[in-house]
Amino acid sequence: MDIKEQILQLREALSQHNYNYYVLDEPSISDFEFDTKLKQLQDLEAAYPQYYDASSPTLRVGGAVTKNFETIVHAQRMYSLDNSYSKEDLMDWETRLRKMVDGAIAYTCELKYDGASISLTYENGLLVQALTRGDGTQGDNVTANIKTIKSVPLKLRGDYPDKFEIRGEIVLPFEGFNAMNAERIAAGEEPYKNPRNTASGSLKLQDSAEVAKRPLECLLYSIVGENTDLKTQFENLEKARSWGFKVPTIAKLTDSIDGVLEFVNYWDIHRHELPYETDGVVVKVNSLFQQAELGYTAKAPRWAMAYKFKAEQVSTRLEHISYQVGRTGAITPVANLQPVELAGTIVKRASLHNADQIEKLDVRVGDWVYVEKGGEIIPKIMGVDLERRAADTPKTVYLTACPECETPLVRKEGEAHHYCPNDKGCSPQIIGRIQHYISRKALDIEGLGGETVALLVNEGLILDYADLYELTTDQIIHLDRMAEKSADNLVNGVQASKDVPFERVLFGLGIRYVGETVAKKLAKHYKSIEALSKATLEDLETVDEIGIRIAESVVDFFSKEANIQMVSRLILYGLQLQLSEEALSNQTTQLEGLRFVVSGVFETVSRDELKALIDSNGGKVVSSISAKTSYVVAGANMGPSKRTKAESLKVPIISEPEFLEMLS
Repeated sequence: MDIKEQILQLREALSQHNYNYYVLDEPSISDFEFDTKLKQLQDLEAAYPQYYDASSPTLRVGGAVTKNFETIVHAQRMYSLDNSYSKEDLMDWETRLRKMVDGAIAYTCELKYDGASISLTYENGLLVQALTRGDGTQGDNVTANIKTIKSVPLKLRGDYPDKFEIRGEIVLPFEGFNAMNAERIAAGEEPYKNPRNTASGSLKLQDSAEVAKRPLECLLYSIVGENTDLKTQFENLEKARSWGFKVPTIAKLTDSIDGVLEFVNYWDIHRHELPYETDGVVVKVNSLFQQAELGYTAKAPRWAMAYKFKAEQVSTRLEHISYQVGRTGAITPVANLQPVELAGTIVKRASLHNADQIEKLDVRVGDWVYVEKGGEIIPKIMGVDLERRAADTPKTVYLTACPECETPLVRKEGEAHHYCPNDKGCSPQIIGRIQHYISRKALDIEGLGGETVALLVNEGLILDYADLYELTTDQIIHLDRMAEKSADNLVNGVQASKDVPFERVLFGLGIRYVGETVAKKLAKHYKSIEALSKATLEDLETVDEIGIRIAESVVDFFSKEANIQMVSRLILYGLQLQLSEEALSNQTTQLEGLRFVVSGVFETVSRDELKALIDSNGGKVVSSISAKTSYVVAGANMGPSKRTKAESLKVPIISEPEFLEMLS
């Protein structure tokens, strides 16, 4: 047998043994035999580098060092899930689904494992990229580290598509986590706090050989891509398993919400028997066709719901109440607690939300309070142990002046928060607005972080985000921890932000209630900051999904001379404050005022492309048929009840070719 054949056979044998051990949990050889074969392959590959293969099992031991993790845009966005905390929430969700899709609805129930989300890309059966979730739109490239995880296949088996993504969770089993901590304690080091944070932190270690030492596992749950020929979520799981992925077999297919509740009830009791952390159940509409019909909101798929198990609750003492000032001037009261362990982390602070919440709970300094993590993430106070309250404990009196600038607070009728109106002279507001402006979803200025913004403000070098564009290297090089290269990077990053598109600059301005999605709608409708600044309340309320609260906030922002001057400076500095020619060329008003329902499977364009065409030509896509619907665009397999409703309301039903003809 020649050398190349020896290498190929060893790779094949080791890959099969890896799969047997880490995916099937059915080892077929001893660890010693495996290590002997691995050493033999490593020696051969070192002696014959011409036979290098990026999918070799020897890469599992790591060795690649990544100093900076490249940020890459996800080919398809990684959405978060809507959460429910009661059986009633699930029942309400089912009611909404039945109004939006035709026919019977089946559900796939899966456990919600608590780890770090990951998206893997395979081409021709080989792992080519692994991205963290990031902000859902873009994530960090951690491919070298992911290749060290034994349950992640480097090379697939079976009838896989040419190219696809698969999403999952990187977890650290309790057994491995406990073993790691035993080693750290024996070495006199601090133990890790919990498996989830340890798994997440492992993905960003610079040395992949260190990642290889950690007993991480990858549990997969969702195949993403065109032309996969898959029809259901349950088939999705079975196919992924057949290609070599570790897919939990706990998932259940049920044809009723009663079956969903049965699954939830069982695992609410038995979850503590699992080898991994889990904080709930994910329920998905099983039919991928129905999933496409239901679509997405701005933040989450309509076809999935996460049921969160009841959060762990502990009791601790409230030591004092402090007050934080946000970038909008909103005051948030914070409970400072006697440190207590909760869901694997030490909790020292919890939000008290606002004055009404303090009044409702009658929370007082010195009380023993019940704390839990809302959705297992943010600690919150759920109540007070009145039996342990001292008789002379004084009632909490809410703050009347800003804790930072001592300006008297105001509270508008109908609003929950108190506000500091000193928006131009209150330091946390100034810093917060600039930090928002430079954030990832806004201007995303490279070389400039939140701490540096605070330093620049405190040094008197900037008072608003327009001041950033006048900064020079000479001004900032003397600042703490600012070397010449980092100063140059900051100035260059600020200048590069002039190329950021209009909708992101608009979001970065920090107009109250104008989030990322609203900024896109306003940019698309008004096309320039000049036109938006002149819009009246009545004009703004005619824009799709813009209500009175947003309209009032926009008008109020542009009514202030200081804001007008700041925007004028941004225009002068060359910021993109109108839609680009390319964006304008892709937009028309052909479908303005028309409302479309899209139903069925399409041939020439995909459903998402069809919706984008409606949107870019001024139309509006709605999910359900009503008397206000202008057209139903019907593809193959359009639901019979939708057709019946359209006909009864005399809503025109047009085909895909007829719609495309309408545009041309």
